[in-house]
Amino acid sequence: MTVAGRSSSYAPLRVLVYSSNPDVRVRVQQALGCSPDTDMAPLEFVDTATQPAVLREMASGTIDLAVLDGEATPSGGIGLAKQLKDELLQYLPIVVITARSDDAWLARWSRADAVASRPLDPIVLRQLILPLLRGRMLV
Repeated sequence: MTVAGRSSSYAPLRVLVYSSNPDVRVRVQQALGCSPDTDMAPLEFVDTATQPAVLREMASGTIDLAVLDGEATPSGGIGLAKQLKDELLQYLPIVVITARSDDAWLARWSRADAVASRPLDPIVLRQLILPLLRGRMLV
């Protein structure tokens, strides 16, 4: 079985990280690290701060997973997740970061595959994201 956009199980998994706040993007990248697990391909991060940049990268077909900040401005990650799930022709796992755990219902409405809330816990974030990334590797 092959996964769209993946040519080799050794090729880095491309993780798009979207937030208008550079600190959030850095925290997500630090939580995951470049080599999150010994049985996984390395990660390559694609930093995006605007909705047009997210849409351009996602349209390229080279992204394996997207992490979207629900509190990004002017375009929040929850609405963007819904748009991507409605408009993309291929399946792509999306993780939404919410301001508080009570907002998880809204992120689930957007059809996000996983929801993390602030403050970001690196262990929880990895537990949410690694299974989704494993699903993107060639088997």
